[in-house]
Amino acid sequence: MWLELQIFGFRALWSPYYLLFLIGLAILYFFITGPYRKKFNETDAPPTALQQMSFYCAIVLLYMVKGSPIDLLSHIMLTAHMIQMAIYYLIVPILIIKGIPAWIWKKVVDAPGIAPVIRLLTKPVISLLLFNGLFSIYHIPVVFDFAKSSQFAHTSISLVILVAAFIVWWPIVTPLKEFDTMKPMLKMLYIFANSVLITPACVLIIFAGEPLFATYSQSGEWVQALALCVPGDVLSGIAIPLSGPEMFSPLSTMVDQQLGGIIMKVVQEITYGVLLGRVIFQWFKQDGQTIDPLPAESN
Repeated sequence: MWLELQIFGFRALWSPYYLLFLIGLAILYFFITGPYRKKFNETDAPPTALQQMSFYCAIVLLYMVKGSPIDLLSHIMLTAHMIQMAIYYLIVPILIIKGIPAWIWKKVVDAPGIAPVIRLLTKPVISLLLFNGLFSIYHIPVVFDFAKSSQFAHTSISLVILVAAFIVWWPIVTPLKEFDTMKPMLKMLYIFANSVLITPACVLIIFAGEPLFATYSQSGEWVQALALCVPGDVLSGIAIPLSGPEMFSPLSTMVDQQLGGIIMKVVQEITYGVLLGRVIFQWFKQDGQTIDPLPAESN
């Protein structure tokens, strides 16, 4: 398969401009949290090693799913698309939220008009319905195929869902104490509700009796989707006729669709399981640090 993908060219496989953009973000993070940190506040602490690792891991994962050949494969196989989606929406936002120091988030939140919006959108019911609703709507076949129809639609819809992903994870992993208002039990219920609400979209994909998305089953729509990451001159210059994803995929359309839904559900369960374990660990840690008062001595 790898040699066959070479026909789409270096830019489609490795997205050099996107790589430069991500390197720029990493450099910006380094200077803002390092040499230029004191220009913001003399008391601002540098990021911990764990925070730095979290942020830079997010940058690496972003390139893997949006810049490496996985991005090209996501337009060929639904399985690759679901791997991309799972990492992009379920893992990267958490790593970025945890990787950016609290004092930077504080400055963002304190910007005019930002805090009330965040407080509203991160209310548990709103944030749950917003992310899971958008995610489910996106996987309605007509919406999914529309999102693959143009660069503007694809980018806009992806960014809107990404913002919703940050919103849904903020109440669980926020570094700002004023937003960390949910009790451990409520956080556990929140994570469980997330798991339940995202399930229908995965079930629809796994148990559908026919291919759902024209992007992966009809040659015209598939070539149109390829144009999102393959330069037009390269796509038009390919000598062999492009009949469909089966030219590059080892899986049939139905197996690819079912496997994609399973992968999304498995990654989601693993991510939520890790978050649930983190909440339980912090809960026990807090209880362990609580010292019961000594009983009063009787006279």
